[in-house]
Amino acid sequence: MDKELNISVVVPLYNEDESLPELYEWITRVMKENNFTYEVIFVNDGSTDNSWNVIEELAGKDSRIHGIKFRRNYGKSPALFCGFKEAQGSVVITMDADLQDSPDEIPELYRMITEEGYDLVSGYKQKRYDPLSKTIPTKLFNATARKVSGIKNLHDFNCGLKAYRKDVVKNIEVYGEMHRYIPYLAKNAGFDKIGEKVVHHQARKFGHTKFGGLNRFVNGYLDLLSLSFLNSFGKKPMHVFGFLGSLMFFIGFIAVIIVGAVKLVHLWNGTPAPLVTDSPYFYIALTMMLLGTQLFLTGFVGELISRNADSRNEYQIEKQI
Repeated sequence: MDKELNISVVVPLYNEDESLPELYEWITRVMKENNFTYEVIFVNDGSTDNSWNVIEELAGKDSRIHGIKFRRNYGKSPALFCGFKEAQGSVVITMDADLQDSPDEIPELYRMITEEGYDLVSGYKQKRYDPLSKTIPTKLFNATARKVSGIKNLHDFNCGLKAYRKDVVKNIEVYGEMHRYIPYLAKNAGFDKIGEKVVHHQARKFGHTKFGGLNRFVNGYLDLLSLSFLNSFGKKPMHVFGFLGSLMFFIGFIAVIIVGAVKLVHLWNGTPAPLVTDSPYFYIALTMMLLGTQLFLTGFVGELISRNADSRNEYQIEKQI
């Protein structure tokens, strides 16, 4: 490519065939009005409807439309990962395909990246058209995410509408279900100029939400704890595991001394010594020593293996335009 594009729009989707034509027309209109050079990358995350056929039709009439089709449903993070890998624009915009994110926000997001120097700008859906069963847990979740990540100025970590400097998406790795924490991943990678823009949130026009209920938020908290832990101790595991292991082993060692001291007292007094297994300190010693040397260390090694596996971000792509 002779000249770098202004914008790459990455759209992960699952069963959104009704929304795609209107979304395409909307994005195209905004880009032409602002004279942007651009591409749109639709990542079809194993849809079971007509979404891929719609993408093929759009790509057939517009060379700026690209598509990636997963053989099965992997999730939003893998879809973003593959979209980021292919993106060529100097600014990368992500949005959902359900028409709840407005392409009219793109010019201002682009300006904030290119003129104000932000590395990442996250949308903030201040007024939402979602049920209370979704908005209340979202507020609690975002409050926790702000506290753990230290990014105090973001109100909506999980907003699908975001803008990134190209260097950001090429230097972070989105896997598992970590798409909720891309600002945190960016901050940890050294891209710490992170801004927020209030964006318009629209009611869903077609279909229904594809996100789960309580399960989504439980997994979100677990992912946040995992990311925070790996960021703090992934490069220095002995700072936490060595300390915990040593502490528990020390408690077990003290229990062994107590058991031995009881034995010596009985021998000194010439009285029958109780069996070692009759003492609760024996079981404390055994448990603490085993836990100190195995449980935490095994869990950590397992996490590191998963985090550094060569196949972690390998996905079966059936077709690519």
